[in-house]
Amino acid sequence: MADSPGVVAQPLPTSRSDLAYSYAPLVKRVSPAVVNIYTTTAARVQRRLPFPFPGMPQAGERVQNSLGSGVLVRPDGLIVSNAHVVKGADEIRVVLADRREFEAKLVMQDERYDLALLRIEGAGEKFPFLEMRDSDSIEVGDVVLAIGNPFGLTQTVTSGIVSAVARSAGGINDSNFFLQTDAAINPGNSGGALVSLDGRLIGINTAIYSQSGGSVGIGFATPSNIVARVVAIGEQGGRIVRPWLGVSMQRVTPDLAAGFGLSRPAGLVVKEVFADGPGAAAGLKRNDVIVAMRDQPIDDEAGLRFRLSTLQVDATVPVRIVRAGKELTVELKLAAPPEKPPRERSVLDGRQPLSGATVVNMSPAVAEELGLVEWRPGVTVVEVKPGAYAGRFIRPGDMILATNGQDVKSVADLKKRIAAGISSVSIGREGMVSTVQFR
Repeated sequence: MADSPGVVAQPLPTSRSDLAYSYAPLVKRVSPAVVNIYTTTAARVQRRLPFPFPGMPQAGERVQNSLGSGVLVRPDGLIVSNAHVVKGADEIRVVLADRREFEAKLVMQDERYDLALLRIEGAGEKFPFLEMRDSDSIEVGDVVLAIGNPFGLTQTVTSGIVSAVARSAGGINDSNFFLQTDAAINPGNSGGALVSLDGRLIGINTAIYSQSGGSVGIGFATPSNIVARVVAIGEQGGRIVRPWLGVSMQRVTPDLAAGFGLSRPAGLVVKEVFADGPGAAAGLKRNDVIVAMRDQPIDDEAGLRFRLSTLQVDATVPVRIVRAGKELTVELKLAAPPEKPPRERSVLDGRQPLSGATVVNMSPAVAEELGLVEWRPGVTVVEVKPGAYAGRFIRPGDMILATNGQDVKSVADLKKRIAAGISSVSIGREGMVSTVQFR
């Protein structure tokens, strides 16, 4: 990180005795790169005039303000924050640690990973910034600092340790893979920096677990390896596409682990290998157990999604598998998920139970967009109109497996079934199947 104007550089701590004395030298080095973010949104509202024409609606605006944090990661003013901090903003202002204010423009946002890139415009200067550290080098117990702007206060620093390095926390973002820390993180810290003791960025503070809304010592940070991928894609222009392995998998349960001769229930077992896919080309077979990728353990679906999100399409990676009780490594060339069959996006309407749902043919490309590791060919729901009857029993991401007890194979097939009349619909959701009957 470049030294900020007017700040005398001090050496970073090199021993435990240095740390016992103070974190101050480290904070002085890294805090200038953490900014406060203010956003303004003009929300459209409807007001009713009491006179002279009762019931006539009148449009107006209500200004909504929100705040969060961000981290400068390039000297030209490129900032990383959370997508939810700047979502829908009409105006974005950033305030540096030295109280200077600048307007910023949104470069890109990826809501699947809850990350956004901003850029300070027209400043014509070099800004202090943080370099990123490989988040895979972090271990449980490492001391970290969290820097942000909680509750609208000016910059605040808290300390703690890394509590977990591969924590799944559903519903936060598509990666579902986080560094967990007990450093205090509160509302307003979102988008701020989680920093290691060598002064490098290891994560973007994203969420907390709390029943009160305040910190209870369970905070989640998006790992820097995901952040670095988003920054690289944003600078080139584009969107993260998670590579495709060309296999379907399921988590290894204790019973499966015993059956495969594994020492513990970890990894993903290959259920199907798709013809002409990367897995087939690498020689993967049914019942192979994927236990590591690039020497990083794969314990579950979240771990695999994270590893793939940090890799580029066309990269060749070593994948460690267990086959018939023996461990071996295969070289797997990653590919972009194909859109086969074509999605045939259709809005279902008319007087029938699925009216208001938008459906597509499932494919590897659609599964990637929906953040799915496990999927099957067929028809999936991608949208449901607000207030639609279909919204009573289906939601985006659901698979429509069957109608009237017969399998649904495609969107065209489903439309024919609807035209003939349907009395029941079987729905697949998160590995469970339920059937809804209609009278």
